[in-house]
Parts: sequence; structure tokens; C-alpha cells
Amino acid sequence: MKHLTLLCVSVILLTALPAVGQGTVGKGKEVSPIYNVTVVERSVKAINYEYRTGPTEIDFRGTVLLPDGKGEAVVESKRGRTEIEAKFEKMTPPARFGREYLTYTLWAITPEGAARNLGEIVPNGSDKASLHVTTDLQAFGLLVTAEPYSTARQPSDVVVLENQVRPDTVGKIEPIEVKYELMPRGHYTLELGNNLQTAAANAPRVSMNTYEAMLEVYEAQNAIGIARAAGADRYAARTIEKAQTLLSEAQRLQASKSATSLVVQDAREASQTAEDARVIAERRQADERLTAAEQEAAHAREAQAQTQAALRAAEVRADAERAQVEFERAASREAETDAAEARRLAEQAEATATRAAAQPPTPPTERSSQQMELRTQLLEQLKAVLPTLDTPRGLVVTIGDSAFDGSELRETVAGRVVQLAAIMTKHPGLRGDVQGFTDSAISEATSLRRAEAVGRILLSQGLPADAVSARGLGDSRPLVSNSSPARREQNRRIEIVISGQLIGNVASWDRTYSIMPDSTRFPKHN
Repeated sequence: MKHLTLLCVSVILLTALPAVGQGTVGKGKEVSPIYNVTVVERSVKAINYEYRTGPTEIDFRGTVLLPDGKGEAVVESKRGRTEIEAKFEKMTPPARFGREYLTYTLWAITPEGAARNLGEIVPNGSDKASLHVTTDLQAFGLLVTAEPYSTARQPSDVVVLENQVRPDTVGKIEPIEVKYELMPRGHYTLELGNNLQTAAANAPRVSMNTYEAMLEVYEAQNAIGIARAAGADRYAARTIEKAQTLLSEAQRLQASKSATSLVVQDAREASQTAEDARVIAERRQADERLTAAEQEAAHAREAQAQTQAALRAAEVRADAERAQVEFERAASREAETDAAEARRLAEQAEATATRAAAQPPTPPTERSSQQMELRTQLLEQLKAVLPTLDTPRGLVVTIGDSAFDGSELRETVAGRVVQLAAIMTKHPGLRGDVQGFTDSAISEATSLRRAEAVGRILLSQGLPADAVSARGLGDSRPLVSNSSPARREQNRRIEIVISGQLIGNVASWDRTYSIMPDSTRFPKHN
């Protein structure tokens, strides 16, 4: 079997690779999480290979990382697939870019930037390699990168070869600049300088089969180390444990010098499982960050809602305080008005008494006759408008509960109050005392508002302000018991007490009585 001298470079990786799985590389170097994705712009041209038009030839050119590298490929679009037959030259060992890089991988990049791992490129002893693969893509660009293991799902930025369009290339060239996501390198790299070349010069030569088995085992070690650095032990423990078990089995087979195919089989499955663990760990970490962000946003929304609720509560308190102030001011004004009214009435009564004392007394029979006549006349006129009774308090006009809509008079009844005001204005000197009553279940404030509503109508018809008053007396004078809804309705009423000197203070059905002692019953004693 042919022996390979240049492939001995991979043997020295044995001293570094296990350290990747332990979390360090070399002395005192910490491993940072891998696969923190960045965006790198490259000018790879994508080709849309025409369906079933025959094979298309393209070239590969080396980048600044591998300027001597080159290659060619034949691409043919067939039914249900696109076949790629590629050959490469001057593919020096990838460890030159850092001893974490163990292999080369061929990638297909779509015009939109999606990357597809097409397969591993393994150079032979002459630094040559070939690869025959199939893909379901129709339009894509091709490039080759150095990778720590062959099952990587994102290309690193160690791009060594890019496809080059030839003049005779058959297909549609996509005129775009492909942007694709690349894994940044250097997070776990230790620059070895000339130590790598020195070690390679003293390394033993191995067979191709031995090299292939060793390479796959090293790639599996790299994959597990990278997955653990990405948090797989915490976020994908079962998967990384399975990958470690597969690697241990591959190492056992390698140590027992079992068939290369068995070693490669378990090592590749270990690499693939480790890559799955890395992806799972990254996704779960992303989900964890997203959940934390959502919780933080929820807390922020809750805090904002609490702040808004506090503001609304403060506004409600401020409105209540303003309403209380306005109520107190209104009560103060009302008290002042009542006091002024009381003073006016007292002064009016005093003036009336003074005038009465200054005038000669009118014969009782004549005054009573005039007052009685007017009182009887007004009683009949008021009865024609609203229910009216002649009482010692005066002519009492009653407005029932059904005449109101809340605290306001209904329009039809308001018209009758206007007629009542017109009758009163014809007889200056009459006074109307509007008294509001409720039942035991309704507040006194309602009786006052209803009385004020009636009083406003009377004043609006030209009656003097000092001739109309409005009071809310609540349930102080029930007509009947409040034991039933019908009885309570009877107690809810407005009484307009019309009085004045013109009609006297004796009801038409009543009469005055002498308080002088009867001399016949109580004879004088000499």
C-alpha cells in the first residue's frame, strides 16, 4: 500500500484536539462559543444550469488563503437532480490555517445566500482530490472551505476555492453579489507558527486507510468540542452524550485495529450527532433569550399598565376633590342665599306689620269677604289646571311623581305650570312656596331638584324672585305609609303652596272663632 508523507501533519493534531473537548487549547487559552454568525460579502457568481442541455464545465480558482489551489467541475442538470463531478489540485493540508481545521468541504450557495454542504474533500498523497455529488438545487455557486469537521452546516470564512465561470460555460449567470452567512474563525485558534512544520517534519508516515480513520476521529473530537463550547452539555445533554459514546466506540475500534470502515462509520455519526447537539443548543439558547426578552417586555407592559392605572386613579381622586370643592362652594352660596332670603322675609314682615299698625283696621267682615271671594275664585281657576286643595297653609297645587322624568318635568305638565304662573301674575302679592317630597327610599336631594325645576318655570313667567321659593323636604311629610310601591309613589310629589294677604290665611271651608270669654257662662263677680 502506498504511504503518504504529507499526511503526517494530521498526526500532530492529536496533542491539540483533545484539549478542545476539555475547554482549552494549549496553555491558558479559553474556548469561546463557536458559530457566532456574521455576514461576509463575496463576489461568487451563481449559475442557473439549464435543464437537460448537457454537461457544463466550470473552473475553481484559489483565494488568497490557497493561491496555488485550483480545480474544475462538470455540472449537469438532470431529471430530479443536478450532478457535480469535481476535481481539485494543490490541496495542501487544512491544518495550515489553524489546527482546528481538519478537512475541506464543498458548498453550494444559492443566489439568496442559503448554504448547502455537498460533501467532504479528502486529498490524496499528491494533494489531489475528487468528488462526485448530487444536489436538488438548480441555481448555485460553488466554493470550498476549511472546516473543523465534515458535518458542519454553515461554511467557515476560511474560503480556499471559488467557482470561476469559463467562456464556454453553458447556463444563465445570475448577475448578483451573493451574501451568505459564514462562521467566523479564530475563537478557538492557537497560532503555532513554525511548530507545526517542525512537528510535521518529525511525524511518522501512515497509510491512507489509517489516515482516513484518524482524520474522521479527529473531526468527531472537534465536533464534540465545538458543540460543548456552544453549550451542548446544558442544552442538549442526551445528544452530546450519544455523540461521545459513538466517538468512544470509534476510538475503541481504532485502538483494536478494526476495519477502517467501522471506525469511519462511528466517527462520522459522532460528528453528525455532535453537530445536531450544537444546533439544538444554539436554538434552545435563542429560545431562552427570546423567552427572557418576552418576559422582560411583559414586565415592562405590566409596569406601564400599573403606572397608567395609578395616573387614572389620581385623576379620579382629583376630580372627586374638585367636585367636593364645587359642592361646598354651592352649599355656601345656597346658605348665603337662604340667609339673605330670611333677612328679606323678616324685613318684609316687619314692614307689613308696621304698615298694618299705621293703617286703621278694616272691618273684619269686609276684609274676610273680599279675601274669601278671591280665594274661592283662584281655587276654581287652579283646579282647572292641576289638582288643588284649599288648606290652612294656602291653596295647595299637587304635581304627582308620574309628571317627572327623573328630576325634570315632562313637557305636557310643564305647560300646565306655565298656566298656573300666568294666573298668579294677574294677582301681585301672591307667593308660591314649591315643596318637594319623596318616599323613604329616595334621597332628599331628588326632592330639592324637582322643586327647583318647578320654581324655575314659575320664575321664567315673570313672577318676582321674592315671590317664589323652592325646598326639598324629603320624606318628612308622607301622605300614606311607605309599605308598598303604590303607596311610595303617592308620597313622591311636589306641592305648590300659594298664599298671600290677598287671599288670607283661612280656608274657604273654615271660619274664624272668637277667643273672648262668654259672659253668660263665666259671669262677672262684683
